[in-house]
Parts: sequence; structure tokens; C-alpha cells
Amino acid sequence: MRELSSIIGNTLLNFAYYYPLFMAFLWMIGAIYYYFRWERRLNNWDDPPQLDHYPAVSVIVPCFNEADNISETLQSLLELDYPDYDIIAINDGSTDQTCAILDTLAAEHAKIRVVHLVKNQGKAMALRMGSMLSQAEFLVCIDGDALLDRHAVTWMMQHFVKSPRVAGVTGNPRIRTRSTLIGKIQVGEFSAILGLIKRAQRIYGRIFTMSGVVSAFRKSALQQVGYWSLDMVTEDIDISWKLQMSYWDIRYEPHALCWILMPETLRGLWKQRLRWAQGGNEVLMRYAGNLRPWPRRRMWPVYIEYFSSIVWAYTMLTVILLYFAGMVVVMPPGFRVESIIPTWPGVVLGLACLLQFAISFALDHRYEKGLFKYYFVMIWYPLAFWLLNMCTSVVALPKAILKDRGERARWRTEDRGIHPGR
Repeated sequence: MRELSSIIGNTLLNFAYYYPLFMAFLWMIGAIYYYFRWERRLNNWDDPPQLDHYPAVSVIVPCFNEADNISETLQSLLELDYPDYDIIAINDGSTDQTCAILDTLAAEHAKIRVVHLVKNQGKAMALRMGSMLSQAEFLVCIDGDALLDRHAVTWMMQHFVKSPRVAGVTGNPRIRTRSTLIGKIQVGEFSAILGLIKRAQRIYGRIFTMSGVVSAFRKSALQQVGYWSLDMVTEDIDISWKLQMSYWDIRYEPHALCWILMPETLRGLWKQRLRWAQGGNEVLMRYAGNLRPWPRRRMWPVYIEYFSSIVWAYTMLTVILLYFAGMVVVMPPGFRVESIIPTWPGVVLGLACLLQFAISFALDHRYEKGLFKYYFVMIWYPLAFWLLNMCTSVVALPKAILKDRGERARWRTEDRGIHPGR
């Protein structure tokens, strides 16, 4: 019995400490391979590709209470360097001045069309309405507080023009809010974690989620899968799985830059990450039963990756509880946790984390200059954000399990940061 408890205890500790190390190297190797396979081939990083033809595109902007940001967002869209596009703004029952601002801009610019929904229906419904009203086959969807790079549409459209199997292209979100330590850490996170993950996932087959703040779609593919689900907390994760489960391809385009606002307070960050975690859990539960067929095998790695992250969160919670329990009662040898701060494994993990950020900054510095000035700020990432992600994962799972099936997902007001910049 003592030997069994020792095996279980050691297994828990080893998984808790070495799972992040394994994933860090998996993402780094995948991202480097992605770079040599696709990114390195480009002769000129700054100039957008020349397409054989430029299909019509509708830029869909769902918005709810975006009076502070929507004017800047639409003005940036009017400056896009793409020959054939229009802008469809969906006002989803806003209660502030969004309605008046949209009407004024639409009266001044022929490219802008505005649709007002009397009652708030949620982002997924707003996206559905915009796509159904569009006469274009290709849609670019951004949030009402985001600034799209003027060449982003061209970079994303090259994937659709080259391959009829491509149903979606996810862009490269970049953080505007950098006035606090939380904001600065997220600059590195979006590069080292999200950018690296998307590159690596693209290599081993499928992408877990398109970025809801900047994505492009083939409308016929959306029609085939039934558009965005109305009851999912994170509609972007769900539509990514819907398309790929129907054997459509999704690409990542790092040149498609989009400048976004993010939380800069712990409260705002907690609410955002909890929603992300709950949305991921909802998707895993909804599609788990449909993964068995061999033709869907390319979805297995992303499912296993996310499922393992949930197991890791609960493993870390168990280790922490065992540590504090050992301060009160005498624990069996195998379950005695001497310290929750690892010694030499912690040093190795910390070095791997710094290496991960160095590689990601090296890959992304061509898209955003000056990234390396945030490098040493990232020493706080493992302590602050790993703990946050662990807690949100633990809380999100029961929320996803207990959520009423079919309940409409609504907009949520989030922290938009303190001093946005670009």
C-alpha cells in the first residue's frame, strides 16, 4: 500500500512539473518547423502578396456598447489596402451612443452599411446576420474595438485564392493596452503562447481556435456547418471545430495583424480567462463523441492537448491541497509534498520558459518591432498567469458541465485596458 501511494504521489508531482516543460518544447519545435516550412520562404516581409484575382470581401463588425471605440475601428477599415470590399456593422441592441455613431459614419461613407438589432441577441447572432446580409463569398470578422492592419485582408485572402479547401484564416492579434505590468505580460503571451501554439498546431494538423477578434471565412463553408452556434460561450472556438470536423482547412496568417484591447486589471483578466476556459470545455464536451472516425484523426492532437491542460490544472490543485494538508496532518509518504516550489525542475522550467519567449520574439519581431524590450518582464508570466490559468480551468469545468444546454450566449462587458496605444 505504501509503495502504491508513493507511485501515485510521484506521478502527480512529475506530471505537474514536467507537463508544462513538455508542451513548451513541443510548441517551440512546431513553431520553428512552421517558420522553415512557410515563413522563411517569403522574400519580402513587408509587401503583401500579389493575388491572381481579388474576390469581393465583406468586413463584418459586430458591436455592443462600443461608443468609445467603434469610430476608430471603422475609420481604420476605411483605410484598408484592398480593391473590393464593403463594411457591415451590426449594432446588437446597444444602449449607449453606438447607434448614432454608426448612422453618422454610414451617412458619410458609402462603404459602410449598418444594421440595428432592436434587442441584444449575442455576438454569434450578430455575426450570422452580417454574413447573411453580405453578397460576398468571403468575410473578414473583427471586433468593434479592434484596429485591422491595412494589408491584413490581402494576406488572409491569399489562402482562399490558392486553395478551395480553406474555410477560415485566423490572424495575428497584437496588444494595444500596455500601461500596466499585466498589459505588458500579455504582449509576450500573445506572441510566445498564442502565436507559437497556432504555428505548432498548424504543423500537426488542426488549430484549436481561430482568434474571434480577427478571422476570415469562406461563406459557403459557414453555410454548410450552420454558421456560429448561438449557445456557446466562445463562438470562435466552436466555429473552428465545426469547420474542421466537417473536413475544412483552417490556416494561421501571422502577417494579418490586428491591434486589440485587453484587460489590464486582475478582475478583468479573471473574467476573460474564465470565459475562454469555459468555452473550451463546452467545445470538448460537445464534440467528444464525434471524434472517433479515422478521417477525423487530425483533430485528436488538439483535443488531447486541451484535455491534458485541464488534467494538469486539477493535478496542480491536488498538489497544492496536499501541501497545505501536510501542514496540518501527517500525510502518507507518497502524498507528502515538501514544497510547492520545485528546486532544480523549477530552474529547468524557468529556463525553458525564457527560451520559449526568446524564440517567439525572434519569430514575431518582423511583424512588430521592439518586442524584445518586454523580454525580462516575462519572468513574471509563469508565476502569475500559470496560476491564473490553473484556477480558471478548475472553476470553468463545473460551469461548463452545469450550464443549461441551449442557453443563449450574450455579450459581456470586459475590461478594455487603461491607455490604449498602437
